[in-house]
Amino acid sequence: MDKNLRVLIVDDENLARRGLKLRLKEFGDIEVVGECSTGREAIDATIDLNPDLLFLDIQMPGMNGFEVIKHLQGDAMPMVVFVTAYDQYAVDAFKVHAIDYILKPADENSLALALERARVHKQQQISVDDKSRLMSMIGHLTQQAPEQLQRLLDEGKPLSTKYPDKISIKDGQNITRILSRDIAWVDAAGDYMCIHEGGIIHVMRITMKELEQQLNPDIFQRIHRSTIVNLERVEKVSAHINGEYQLTLDSGDRLKMSRSYKDKVKHFL
Repeated sequence: MDKNLRVLIVDDENLARRGLKLRLKEFGDIEVVGECSTGREAIDATIDLNPDLLFLDIQMPGMNGFEVIKHLQGDAMPMVVFVTAYDQYAVDAFKVHAIDYILKPADENSLALALERARVHKQQQISVDDKSRLMSMIGHLTQQAPEQLQRLLDEGKPLSTKYPDKISIKDGQNITRILSRDIAWVDAAGDYMCIHEGGIIHVMRITMKELEQQLNPDIFQRIHRSTIVNLERVEKVSAHINGEYQLTLDSGDRLKMSRSYKDKVKHFL
């Protein structure tokens, strides 16, 4: 397991990037994997380089730091430390779940505290991934979520492997029914699922685990803790860095398969 923190620096000022990179060299477990001067570059580099942590400037021409966060796919989202010369953005920074917020020029203490928070967060996520892997294995063997399996056993009900042809999505007073097979992929945003179907994004209040119970695992597979993909929509599987893979769908969307789920590659062979 790589214990280093892979860092991407995003700032439109070359001098600011150089200064931060120089300070980060003082920390032995920090690997700067890239630098970007625009928000668009930051989005592409995050997908391609898979950093653990973004040092992200807020005020940049074209696309600011908050807009970068909005455009990043959920499963490609690294930890974020905002770096800016203005402290009025602090509240907004934490609204988008930044792990820290430091003012330019970054002093040694602020930088050390931000990095320590990132290390703790990364270690906690490794534990979550390990648990997810175990739960996924149990679910694959039983074709049921462990909680549902136990509930069915307690109630003496037969175990079912039948999956609905349609998914019901409630939006206010309206309920939209979509064919399960038409779903291209799903990404999570807390207790809400963004269901991508025919160029439309449906938002559904449900947990990833609950949604998985409605989707046939012969067609749908989890490829990341926050992403489910329709195997029939995958056109290309490319090896990526750190034992990960990148999937290209027939829609042109690119999804990351994390190393925790790389055993799923067998479904494409």
